Amino acid sequence: MQEMVIEAGHAERNYWHDIWRYRELFWFLAWRDILVRYKQTALGVGWALLQPFLTMVVFTIVFGRVAKLPSNGVPYPILVFAGLLPWQFVSRALSESSMSLITNTNLISKVYFPRLIVPAGSVVVSLVDFLISFALLAVLMAWYQFWPGVRMLALIPLIPAAVLAATGPGLLISALNVRFRDFRYIVPFIVQLGVYISPVGFSSDVIPDKWRLLYSLNPLVGVIDLFRWAITGSTLYVPSLVISAVVIVLLLVIGIWYFRRTERTFADII
Repeated sequence: MQEMVIEAGHAERNYWHDIWRYRELFWFLAWRDILVRYKQTALGVGWALLQPFLTMVVFTIVFGRVAKLPSNGVPYPILVFAGLLPWQFVSRALSESSMSLITNTNLISKVYFPRLIVPAGSVVVSLVDFLISFALLAVLMAWYQFWPGVRMLALIPLIPAAVLAATGPGLLISALNVRFRDFRYIVPFIVQLGVYISPVGFSSDVIPDKWRLLYSLNPLVGVIDLFRWAITGSTLYVPSLVISAVVIVLLLVIGIWYFRRTERTFADII
């Protein structure tokens, strides 16, 4: 029987290699969380469709019918749903990953493995809901006879971009939540506020030009605009995309840096 010895500094030197070595644990944790999410639920995966559907209905009434914001010829429900897809993925991933270390206390305090696997696995769980929601998008397109064409293929590289947008803040907040448990109350507030300051229920085109660059500091602005372009063919504001991309990369670097800096203390604090 092989014996693994963990020496001082050994895990640090082989950390990123260990992430690959522990890939089976990564998928096990992700699959476990998926099963827990839908276990003993009346609607099962239907919850992944019901929530975005009801949100779409509310936003369509508020922004499309009451506020009468422009949709540039696109059926307003599709305009909204194109923004809901990346938003709900990122918001769910952020919520799940922020509590992932706390909910896996027993595992973290007993055995060695790269702790980064835990919040990263939570992002995968949210990705499942994201993919399920595409079924509702297909229904909407069939109902309104609205077909995006070949630009829909752009969603293939855009999904990893949404994953990166969720991973950076998720790593940062999950690490902060270990030391400061107040973040369990802050994250729901951030998510609730974020849906109104992101272009989910409306197009970014309604933002005045003088505020457009400042508005793009919200990293989800670029992600949502790209998803909406791939699905509806809406116009793109390139400076906004560049700024959002820079913020996403910056948050990812900060998230990994802070997570790795504090990771060695998790087992003692948690």
